[in-house]
Amino acid sequence: MLGKRKLGTQGLEVSAIGLGCMGMSFAYGVPDEAESVATLYRAIELGCTFLDTAEVYGPYTNEELLGRALKGRRNHVLLATKFGFRIKEGRAAGPDSRPEHIREVVEASLRRLATDHIDLLYQHRVDPNVPMEDVAGAVGDLIRAGKVRFFGLSEAGEDAIRRAHAVQPVSALQSEYSLWERNLEAQIIPLLRELGIGLVPFSPLGRGFLTGTAKRAEEYPASDFRSHRDPRLQGENFAANMRAAASVHELAKRMGVTSGQVALA
Repeated sequence: MLGKRKLGTQGLEVSAIGLGCMGMSFAYGVPDEAESVATLYRAIELGCTFLDTAEVYGPYTNEELLGRALKGRRNHVLLATKFGFRIKEGRAAGPDSRPEHIREVVEASLRRLATDHIDLLYQHRVDPNVPMEDVAGAVGDLIRAGKVRFFGLSEAGEDAIRRAHAVQPVSALQSEYSLWERNLEAQIIPLLRELGIGLVPFSPLGRGFLTGTAKRAEEYPASDFRSHRDPRLQGENFAANMRAAASVHELAKRMGVTSGQVALA
């Protein structure tokens, strides 16, 4: 069974490994609900009870999937979801973190997730048009109302983190971080340590580079965002990244474990 990790200093404790659910409904090819539900149940059985979703995944369908799958199991998991986009014609159409919009999103997410509270609510991306103090204040109101337990940010910079944390303590920052992507180390991680904020790394397996399963962009179907939206999978970038990841595969082979195990460790 997996151990636990504390995120922030407000009392949030989660499983040491979380399960990002985006690809079950969005971005990575054709969804398979039966396989997704089986994966959720197996994760919970193994102690991986920190589940991550967002209203924009689908949009909406990933939260709906979790709402259906977790009936009778809600008390066994911690649910994280995100707000922060204006959704128009079935896709994200720019940032929107106005307080009134945050309240609308949370009510809709609660219905889709079939729950009365969200354990960790992230701002998905910083909205340059809304003061961070207003965003943090709106989430703080939702926490006091019992609809949200903890506040998080995603892909936020130093200034945004400090300003949010001064109004409503931030428990977690979710940003890309792995053996392959280290850009948080110079400034963001020291700031998180200073403020007592936890880090939730997304794509810890390097989008397949650290497991050896990444493919060139043109090998993915057009419906898969990797076919056109990630320059790291394109042209010479792909070859350079494969060379960079080779050391992980070599180490795993010497240790008799998988590359994914090395990356997560």
